[in-house]
Amino acid sequence: MMGLIFLFSSQPSNKLPNFNWADAIIKKSSHMIGYGLLAFTYWYGLGMDKKKRWLAWVFVILYALTDEFHQSYVPGRHPSIWDVMIFDDLGALISLWLTNRYVNKQKRPGNTA
Repeated sequence: MMGLIFLFSSQPSNKLPNFNWADAIIKKSSHMIGYGLLAFTYWYGLGMDKKKRWLAWVFVILYALTDEFHQSYVPGRHPSIWDVMIFDDLGALISLWLTNRYVNKQKRPGNTA
């Protein structure tokens, strides 16, 4: 996931598609999805231990910060703390919350799913 995020954020602005009126929606949604998947993979790598969920979130935020710094060197791109604080953070939090709900549901007694 880190490699995919790096690959996409390495694209100069003139190589990125323009989605007209939906451009901001699609690109910010992509932030949320990418960092949501990254949060899941970090937590999975940490054994899905509930006590380490916060650590997965911290890793996501740290990676998001380094990725925004990296974008400052890509032609036509610029770093945005708002991407980290809103879209990347929200994607990670939603992913960890949904995954936790799923894990809890699977552990309930009598659950045959």
